[in-house]
Amino acid sequence: PPRDTRAMPIRRLTGNPILHPGLSPEIGTNLNGPSLIRAPDWGPTPLARYYLYFAHHGGNHVRLALADSLSGPWRIHPGGVLDLAHTSARSHIASPDVHVDPVRQEVRLYFHGCAEGHQKTFLATSRDGVRFRAQPTVLGPFYLRAFPYAGAWYGIAKDRNAGGVLLRSPDGLQPFETGPAMLPRLRHAAVRRRGRTVDIVFSRAGDCPERLLLSSLELEGNWTTWHPTEPRDLLVPEEPWEGAELPLEPSRSGAVHAPARQLRDPAVFAEAGRTYLLYSVAGESGIAIAEWTAVVPALPDRTVALREIGGHSESRDDPSPGRNQRPPRGQQGNAQCRTQL
Repeated sequence: PPRDTRAMPIRRLTGNPILHPGLSPEIGTNLNGPSLIRAPDWGPTPLARYYLYFAHHGGNHVRLALADSLSGPWRIHPGGVLDLAHTSARSHIASPDVHVDPVRQEVRLYFHGCAEGHQKTFLATSRDGVRFRAQPTVLGPFYLRAFPYAGAWYGIAKDRNAGGVLLRSPDGLQPFETGPAMLPRLRHAAVRRRGRTVDIVFSRAGDCPERLLLSSLELEGNWTTWHPTEPRDLLVPEEPWEGAELPLEPSRSGAVHAPARQLRDPAVFAEAGRTYLLYSVAGESGIAIAEWTAVVPALPDRTVALREIGGHSESRDDPSPGRNQRPPRGQQGNAQCRTQL
């Protein structure tokens, strides 16, 4: 069984969950896939200091929440930032992974949708982080979480429902080459690069309870030989709003449309020498934030870091519902994707 993680270097902020269905009827009751950035400081006056992108497992657009403080209050930007109809994907779009490039004055948004019979990753770009233009090219498998290193871009994505897979692209704009498989049963991952080490935070379908795990990847030698360390518990459901009082059951692949004792969808945000962890709570019932007071700090803001990149410096799983997880009527578009077991 998972051990109590209150002694781990995680401090939940007050006001959690920061995103929940009560904020707006527009976002529905399924909230997942957070990705947080500091709003770009070029161009028009930003809508707020922080932009928090997120999704619905079967949604037709990427959602956006706005706040001037990490602990909130957060408000929903009507209409979101990217609509399914303006992409080459089918059925749904979700799992945003957003990066700010101050050199190109551009915001990158990786997202996934159905294509070629399966779920695939695409890219959209923006000048202001609100109005995005999607590109038609399939870049790789779904649930991509990317990071720049040594002049190239790497990523961890989901290989059907088997687990994770390591990827490489020359620039993050061209399709990613497939590398070695890793982290069996991986559902969602987040990455934090510290020099030649990448911290991987992830959850696994089938865990009881599903929780956030931590592994690390040493970036030494040929990238096809990189192999993560054995995972250890980072965060388990301990608060009522995390589902801690709900039945203890193994999770299943796909969406969950009722509160459950599960933590999913981690994301990492670094600012001013501090690191924060965002994650879906009670299955996919809301999104929370905590400070990750790890002993080893994240990269300084001026370097190529998690959510803020400066050029080429070196400095979902299958949403097909499981048993008792059938989506509400009108939200079953994901069936257009080939079932993944």
